[in-house]
Amino acid sequence: MNGTQLRIPNPEPRVGGAESRWVPLAALVSSLLVTAGCVVGPNYKRPGVTVPPAYKEGGSTATQASTQNLQEKWWEVFGDPQLNSLEDQIRISNQNLKASEAQYRQARALVRLYRAEYYPTATVTPSISRIRNSDNKPPRSALSGKSFNDFVLVGDLSYEVDAWGRVRRTVEAARANVEASAADLATVNLSVQSEVAFDYFELRSADAQKKLLDSTVGDFEKSLQLTENRHTGGLASDLDVQQARTQLETTRAEATDVGVARAQFEHAIAVLIGKPPSSFSLAFSPVTGPAPAVPLGLPSQLLERRPDVAATERQMAAANAQIGIAKAAYFPAITLGAAGGFESGTLGTLFQGPGLFYSLGAAAAQTVFDAGQRRANVEAQQAAYDQTVANYRQTVLTAFQDVEDNLAALRILEQEAKTQDVAVEAARRSVVLSTNQYKGGVTSYLTVLTAQSAALADERSAVDILRRRMDASVLLMKALGGGWDVTTNIPRADALAGAPSGGR
Repeated sequence: MNGTQLRIPNPEPRVGGAESRWVPLAALVSSLLVTAGCVVGPNYKRPGVTVPPAYKEGGSTATQASTQNLQEKWWEVFGDPQLNSLEDQIRISNQNLKASEAQYRQARALVRLYRAEYYPTATVTPSISRIRNSDNKPPRSALSGKSFNDFVLVGDLSYEVDAWGRVRRTVEAARANVEASAADLATVNLSVQSEVAFDYFELRSADAQKKLLDSTVGDFEKSLQLTENRHTGGLASDLDVQQARTQLETTRAEATDVGVARAQFEHAIAVLIGKPPSSFSLAFSPVTGPAPAVPLGLPSQLLERRPDVAATERQMAAANAQIGIAKAAYFPAITLGAAGGFESGTLGTLFQGPGLFYSLGAAAAQTVFDAGQRRANVEAQQAAYDQTVANYRQTVLTAFQDVEDNLAALRILEQEAKTQDVAVEAARRSVVLSTNQYKGGVTSYLTVLTAQSAALADERSAVDILRRRMDASVLLMKALGGGWDVTTNIPRADALAGAPSGGR
């Protein structure tokens, strides 16, 4: 019951009563039941948003495969068993996910809490007293100065008639909050899943960089041996030897430095799957390509596939219901009350007819002056609703931006990768030619050194482009909502805690 309710005081206990006494009360109850169908406040309707017919970076709508092909375990599109195993451990161990799950269960419990106001509240109050009246208390009676027992068993029933839909709007808001909480849970789950995949490919890219640098160290060791042999034969200067040694040791240091980033990503993955970093490790395995093709779908599908969009939409519904709750305060709170029980001086006669008493009544409490409090509350709830509308539309815009950003990244990086592959091949050929010329005494070792440095830089760039393509694929699938779908993953409102429908 809210603070505006008025409980009917029980009149003096009495037994029986003429049949005519029931007529006014029955008429009042009938009228209350008729008005109980009223629900004040606006009915919720999802505000419209501008949805483009196609993605700018995604080609024509004819080539945009449906995102229904993006399965719940969306990471399986990468075809990596190790990644699949890591993703399967998230729901079991991730503490952030468990916290969001607990928040969702809390929201479901609140629906049951507010649903309880659909029904009367009943209490039973037994009491046993030993009473002695003062002999000097006026007026004197037969009980003055005497002691006696008083056994009482009282039952009380109180019910607020939901004449203006306050309770129904409250349950409506609670249901919307449950649905928003379910979407929030999905958002956290998707974020953790994508973060695991992102960190995993960052780690595998570090392995690829390590493999490349270790291979290059082997090549540079051969180059150093070549310059030392030529120096021994008087065909190369000590400068050539020192340049070769500098290049070798620098590359060794870079290969060692890659281990720092790899360790950090490994630790991050451990925490995401709920394990101490000290007890978790991943075997060396360089990333391989190419990046997988991602089913894109149409922009209109994005509103159904992004859990954060669904969460903000449900928050609008909850805020809309709060307006109705605020407006219900303008109308009287109507309460029905009934009390009855037995009272006797001896326990043996407690449940006999003469010991029966009861009372029935109804009351309405109406605020006649509050210095504008109710009006201010309605305005505040309307402003809160307007805020959720703006948040919803901004979330939709951000969702479209996320998709376009990663589509552009994948398209441009694919072109860059092709160009970079040509550069790598040319750089490798340059190393071979310059080395042969150095062996033949046609050019200096500086030419070899320059060619080797350029080749290493180009190959590292190629590895980095592949890393960025894999990352962009992960982020695109996250931007598309992963394998989530509002039509199958948001619980139906009328199924939440068995709540009866009303007000929506």
